[in-house]
Amino acid sequence: MAGAAEAATMEFTPTWIVAAVCSLIVLISLVAERCLHYLGKTLKRKNQKPLYEALLKVKEELMLLGFISLLLTVFQGLIQRTCIPHGWTIHMLPCQRPEDRAGEVGATKEHVVAAQIIGRIGRRLLSEGGAGAELCHKKGKVPLLSLEAIHQLHIFIFVLAITHVIFSVSTMLLGGAKIHQWKQWEDEIQKDAVGNGQPGTMKVTHVRQFEFINDHFKGMGKDSKILSWLHSFVKQFYGSVSKLDYTTMRLGFIVTHCRANPKFDFHKYMMRVLESDFKKVVGISWYLWVFVVIFLLLNVNGWHTYFWIAFLPLILLLAVGTKLEHVIAQLAHEVAEKNSAIEGDLVVKPSDDHFWLGKPRTVLYLIHFILFQNAFEIAFFFWILTTYGFNSCIMGQVRFIVPRLVIGVIIQLLCSYSTMPLYAVVTQMGSSYKKEIFNDHVQRGVLRLAQKVKMKKGLREGTGGGDAAVGPTTTTNGADAAGPSVRIEMMRRASREGTNNGAGGSIV
Repeated sequence: MAGAAEAATMEFTPTWIVAAVCSLIVLISLVAERCLHYLGKTLKRKNQKPLYEALLKVKEELMLLGFISLLLTVFQGLIQRTCIPHGWTIHMLPCQRPEDRAGEVGATKEHVVAAQIIGRIGRRLLSEGGAGAELCHKKGKVPLLSLEAIHQLHIFIFVLAITHVIFSVSTMLLGGAKIHQWKQWEDEIQKDAVGNGQPGTMKVTHVRQFEFINDHFKGMGKDSKILSWLHSFVKQFYGSVSKLDYTTMRLGFIVTHCRANPKFDFHKYMMRVLESDFKKVVGISWYLWVFVVIFLLLNVNGWHTYFWIAFLPLILLLAVGTKLEHVIAQLAHEVAEKNSAIEGDLVVKPSDDHFWLGKPRTVLYLIHFILFQNAFEIAFFFWILTTYGFNSCIMGQVRFIVPRLVIGVIIQLLCSYSTMPLYAVVTQMGSSYKKEIFNDHVQRGVLRLAQKVKMKKGLREGTGGGDAAVGPTTTTNGADAAGPSVRIEMMRRASREGTNNGAGGSIV
């Protein structure tokens, strides 16, 4: 009787129980949805765009996890009815079975293992998966995956997704706090900026008299490139971006992309770009899920994969920080190589050639992977701790656990206070600017104007008349690639249009 009650289907379940359980689940879901909705409205009202974007990503992850949960629920019966030989389950285990450690062999061991498996399934999973397990038992086999394992796997995926979002948000907040300190540098530069459109005075200065050159030219000789890389490696741990670095890179960006506006707010532009990139970092892309699957495959007893793989994000983070610092050194080296004396201010030339694969965005993908892998390590630790306990064999030995946690903390702090600020400013030293150079309403105005010019250009080319050379071309980031005078004129017209339409604001 007890077994029949345990395995009761909907046909024999009281309706008040079904209604009560459904009501509770729906109520909890609605409360959670409303809380997320009002939290989003609050963040938008307080202009907390990074946190709002993170909240949207949390919703996306919850939708994905809900779909995963649905699939696991729908297919759990099929998984239970998929039977495999017991011999397939004795290899590549995360933990060594107690009977294996005791040295039991042959038929006795096989009997004990089968008895334990069936006993565990009978005690804990009979209510849902007993039929499938019993079917496999009758065939002398075992289910492909127990319901308990499916449930624990689902929890792990959920914990991983939430941990990654939390770690990404904390990195953004801590890094943003560091970058916010540069606002006073921007304000000081704005006060000293000349109003005639020129970047500075016309005094002729020997190149080695510039402090920026002296700070970063160390070891940049032909025979001292190793010293240069070592200097860049060490510099990321202290004062990764100095005021002189910020001032020089800011001037190089303005002279290259918006010479006519020496009072361009570079700090505000940089923060907008960082907020836009943050949407990429906080998500979990398909290739990160592939990494999870590979890790779960290699998490074999005795390999200590969870320990060795903890060094991967640390090594990558140090490599990224060194590379970003070296880009600054390359900018100094490039100026010193081409000039013996400079008229006016020191101006560096941004270029994609300084970055891996010629793409500054490559750094973003690496940071994305670093943050995810670090979150994976921490999530895996807490999942094991809450599911199996600290002394579980899958947790590992203390001498492997402590270094993993220490490395995780180091990665989080170094990425927040050094690598993320470096990324925010150094990746602006690419060959092109991003669409965030315009305010929101100016972006819309520029796109409309670009479309109009393109249409007029097509009409002129179709009729064979007019000069089509003035039409701007659109870059991959949505901004026009026309000459400086055309860009400035389009910005002004778009700004006036946005103001007339009630959008307000000014050109960045």
